[in-house]
Amino acid sequence: MIDERDVLLYHPYDAYDPVVALLEQAAEDPDVLAIKQTLYRVSVGSPMIASLQRAAEANKQVTVLVELTARFDEERNIRWARALEAAGAHVIYGVRGYKTHAKICLIVRRTPDGLRRYVHVGTGNYNERTARIYTDFGLMTAATAFAEDASAFFNTLTGYSDPPKMKKLVMAPTDLRRRFVRLINRERGRAEAGEPAEIVAKMNSLIDEEIITSLYAASQAGVRIHLNVRGICALRPGLPGISEHIDVISVVDRFLEHARAYYFLNGGDEQVYLASADWMTRNLDKRVELMFPVEHPEHRRVVLHALRSMFKDNVKARWLGADGVYKRHKRPKGEEPCRVQHALQDEARKAAALARDRTGIVLVPEERKAE
Repeated sequence: MIDERDVLLYHPYDAYDPVVALLEQAAEDPDVLAIKQTLYRVSVGSPMIASLQRAAEANKQVTVLVELTARFDEERNIRWARALEAAGAHVIYGVRGYKTHAKICLIVRRTPDGLRRYVHVGTGNYNERTARIYTDFGLMTAATAFAEDASAFFNTLTGYSDPPKMKKLVMAPTDLRRRFVRLINRERGRAEAGEPAEIVAKMNSLIDEEIITSLYAASQAGVRIHLNVRGICALRPGLPGISEHIDVISVVDRFLEHARAYYFLNGGDEQVYLASADWMTRNLDKRVELMFPVEHPEHRRVVLHALRSMFKDNVKARWLGADGVYKRHKRPKGEEPCRVQHALQDEARKAAALARDRTGIVLVPEERKAE
C-alpha cells in the first residue's frame, strides 16, 4: 500500500495496528535488509521490540537508538535495550548532550527494481498502548526525498556524517528553531503587505521566549493566530496592542491531546507540518527532534480539520484570558454542545462504515452463549 501512496494515520481515531504490522512484516520479510528506529517510550511486552528482536536474529541489520533518559522509563529501556543487543541488534544509547525525542523508523527492502526505503515518522511514541488514549499523527511513505532524509538522519545519529541539509525533514537542534521563526515571520510579512495571514498550531506546551516574541510581533502586524496548547502556556493572548489577534485554548478530555501540528496560510499556498517537538526551549535546542511536511492535499485537509475542530469545542475547551486564567466560554442559549473528541470519533466511525460498505466485508461479533 505504501508503494502506491502515502498513508496518514490519526490515532486513536485510526487504529495503531498498521504501525505494529509494518514492523512485524519487515521482521518476517526475507527481502528486508535493514531496519533503523528511534525508541523513546515503549509498552511492557512491546510487540515492536519483539519484531526488532526477530529481525536481528534473522540477520537483518537492525539499528535502534534508545533514549535511556526518557523520564520514568529509564530502567525499562535499559532492560529491553540489552535484550536487543543480545539478539544481535546495534543499539545506540542516545546522543551525547541531547535527548533523542524524534519518532522515526526506516526500512530498507530489496525489490526487483533495486533497493526501496519505507519511512514511518510521527508525533508520538512507538507505544501501541498509549496510542489508544493519546492523540497523535503518523505518516507512512516511500517517497524518495523522505527516504533520503531518513537515511541521512540515522547516519548523523550513528556518527557517520555531519548534520545534513535535508529536503523534507527538519531537525532540531540544528534547523528547527530557525524554520519555525522563519515561518512565523513570513506570515507577519504577508500581513504587513496587506495580505490575509493566519497561523494555527497545536502542541503540548508553549514556553520558548523567541517563539512567543515572534508570535506577538505577528499578531501586532495583523496575523490571526489560533493556538491549541494543552499544558503550560507562557504566552498571554488578548493583550491590547500586543496579542489582540491571538486565541489560546486547552482541551482536556478522555484522550490526551499529544499531537503537534502547525499550519501556515502562506498567501493561500497552505503549508502543514507535523512534529515531535513542542514550542519549548528544550525541544528546539536540547533535543533531537523532527518536523515533516504534510504534502498530500487530502492529508492536509485531515490535519487542518482536526486543528480547526478544536476551536469549536464548547464542552471541554477552556480559553486562556489576558489575565492568565482559563475559563469555559458560556454557551449561548440554544447552541448545540460540541465535544470535539466525540465529534472526531463519530466521523471515524462513519468513515469506517463507508469503507466496509465499499469492500463488502462485514465482521459479525460472536454472540455470548447463555450460561
